[in-house]
Amino acid sequence: MEGKKTNNLFNLDPIQSSGQEVFESILKTRDLTIERIVTSKPYDNPGDWYDQENDEWVLLIQGEASLEFSNNEVITLIPGDYILIPAHKKHRVKRSSEEPKCIWLAIHGKLK
Repeated sequence: MEGKKTNNLFNLDPIQSSGQEVFESILKTRDLTIERIVTSKPYDNPGDWYDQENDEWVLLIQGEASLEFSNNEVITLIPGDYILIPAHKKHRVKRSSEEPKCIWLAIHGKLK
């Protein structure tokens, strides 16, 4: 594959320290989306609920975080933890570490 440039999930150079979630599409097809998500704030006031059309499989690669679900369930994640979130299961990031920033790998599609 001569001439192909590789990328690295840990390269955060293009990520600004805005304290917001940053979504970066890695691969997108008609039926599947793979993205890198970077979060780096404590979320004293978590944002709105995600209510997604597709299933989401998410892997926490770096940092520590908690996901909150609309039924008040909270799941804490450490590097290597992953979870399948079914379509329309309302969720949001309740907490994410600032140092190191959280790096997530998320796959969206019909995954069941």
